[in-house]
Amino acid sequence: MKQQIVRRWTWIGILAIGYVQPARADVKLHPLFTDHMGLQRATSIPIWGTADPGETVHVRLERRLTSSWEASAGDAIADPSGAWMAWLPLPYTFGPYTLTVEGKNKLTLSDVLIGEVWICSGQSNMEWKVSQSYEPKPVIENSDNPMIRLFTVQRVTAGEPQRTVKSTGWQECGPASVKDFSAVGYFFGRDLQRALQIPVGLIHTSWGGTPAQAWTSKEAMEAVPALKHYNERLLRAIDDFSSGKAKDTYEAALKKWEDESAKAKAEGKPAPRKPNPPGDPTKNPGQASTLYNAMIAPLVPSAVRRAIWYQGESNAGTAYEYRTLFPTMIEDWRRHWNYDMPFLCVQLAPFMKINAEPMESSWAELREAQFLTTRKLPNVGMAVITDVGEENDIHPKKKEPVGARLALLARRIAYWQPIVADGPTYCGMRIEGDRARLCFDNVGSGLECRGDKLTGFTIAGLDHKFVNADAEIQGNTVVVRAAGIDKPEAVRFGWANYPVMNLWNKEGLPATPFRTDDWPGITAPKTPAK
Repeated sequence: MKQQIVRRWTWIGILAIGYVQPARADVKLHPLFTDHMGLQRATSIPIWGTADPGETVHVRLERRLTSSWEASAGDAIADPSGAWMAWLPLPYTFGPYTLTVEGKNKLTLSDVLIGEVWICSGQSNMEWKVSQSYEPKPVIENSDNPMIRLFTVQRVTAGEPQRTVKSTGWQECGPASVKDFSAVGYFFGRDLQRALQIPVGLIHTSWGGTPAQAWTSKEAMEAVPALKHYNERLLRAIDDFSSGKAKDTYEAALKKWEDESAKAKAEGKPAPRKPNPPGDPTKNPGQASTLYNAMIAPLVPSAVRRAIWYQGESNAGTAYEYRTLFPTMIEDWRRHWNYDMPFLCVQLAPFMKINAEPMESSWAELREAQFLTTRKLPNVGMAVITDVGEENDIHPKKKEPVGARLALLARRIAYWQPIVADGPTYCGMRIEGDRARLCFDNVGSGLECRGDKLTGFTIAGLDHKFVNADAEIQGNTVVVRAAGIDKPEAVRFGWANYPVMNLWNKEGLPATPFRTDDWPGITAPKTPAK
């Protein structure tokens, strides 16, 4: 109990950062607290905001019963900067409740539900709206559900951790609110709410085209030698911007562009791309920590206990490093929330040209890094979506199966339901002459091929050169061979930018791409020549 009190008052001190206290101020709530909000069940609930220094703030969460009131209450005293935080004991039911905050003025929030609250974060495939997804009209028309609450964090960057966010507030789920909400987030929340039959709150905070390092705190990356370079890059960019060096570099590039454009025009050729003027690096959503600072830190210490994540495309060029970066980011969030939150990610969908012959692939290596993170950290799951990619679109429209598979993982990992939530997962190989026999976990009721014959398998011999292979299901194993490979050394499955693969379990979940070898890939650090 003493540690808990110390932690709470520490948060009050931290909350002072970012607040500017006027000479006299009404009691105000953090933007996370509005009408129709969803709050996390099964834990004490922090409520915070600002007031006059030294002002006592009374917070009460209550609901009217037939002949009595059910209530949870807490008090706080604003510190010298005006920051305050009250912690409410566990509510008994789902609500709806009324939240009253009273100091020198009184605030009343209505229609507050208690249930499960999830963060939905990542880049553009998480940001993708319901209205942009596959056949959205019936989805939107049938989205009325007062048991689902939606909150979207507006896109903003910051050089240091912030304590407040920009948002239009919580909204009840329905056609007006859901059409512009995250499609993956909505489908996930819809399926989860149906399964659990309790309120579900979704906090959507994502930004298209952004890398994982932008969603990770400076402190976390500074503590990992392999990731410190992101902080160093940001510091150099800030120095170049403030010193004028970046401006000089831009002006030189602009002059070169003007000369090359004039030459291209005279020769009837297209002009080269015009350079962009320099901008403040702390406002760049691709720089280290800028999105963590502005779009994650302000949500701490809300009683959020879980997260879904769809990101990785922007880190595919450094997929090997993602083996370190991604688990670092997850542990960073867990440290700030002081909770081992279940964390569910989406493995990258197939994209780019379908190749008939085996190839090396940075996207395959990124998928592998995502999978390895599920093995490195507890309570991390991964939804495999190799069946919903689009060759010419990095934003596949079919988001419903993505949300559905995340909801299955949530039910197993976060809510301990004994269900099959993963497709077949490679667990071992035995060489039998000129064949390789592969075994799998998560076979459920059994393996199945969705097609005339299995696809997606390649095999290599002593020369490490992969060729397309024949594969056959035998019980709960798959036997792989290829003409000309007398002594198999390794097998790969789904190892391509756009894998075409059809091994599933009978529960309707696709197998996870894998490789049996650990040979250096195209994104692994290069070994210096001797």
